[in-house]
Amino acid sequence: MWFDQFATPIGQLTVAVDASGVRQVLFDAGDGRFGVGSDWQRDPTATRAAREQLLAYFAGERRPFSLPLAPAGTPFQQRLWLALADIPFGTLCSYAELAQRVGCPRALRAVGAAAGRNPLPILLPCHRVVGSDGSLTGFSAGLPRKQWLLAHEGVHTVALL
Repeated sequence: MWFDQFATPIGQLTVAVDASGVRQVLFDAGDGRFGVGSDWQRDPTATRAAREQLLAYFAGERRPFSLPLAPAGTPFQQRLWLALADIPFGTLCSYAELAQRVGCPRALRAVGAAAGRNPLPILLPCHRVVGSDGSLTGFSAGLPRKQWLLAHEGVHTVALL
């Protein structure tokens, strides 16, 4: 696996890729650790397309991503993560709606758990998923980052206290 790290408006990101595509997007946990695998090799050339597209997104110059994605997960997680890709830029989807989209309307907890394990945040936009009442719920990188990403996309939410 090849990786690179770079600064963004919401902190340092690590992008990891292999021959199949982008495997992970990791946020700085605030303690300087990113979860980089011991067998990963730093290679800015291998990660260039992902880095450039993410930086263009942060600059307001890109909405859809066109990268080969290769997240590893169960068949249910894979189905859910693909459904995340269908949530348009600047729009919200509730966990209940997402559960309907993947054909499991009663599986709200499973949907939430799978969204929380999304290895490709931003690229597969789990930040666009909210509670049924529109509340910001769950985001592996923290609710302030989720709120920032939504505001960046023009979605106004209630300020976090």
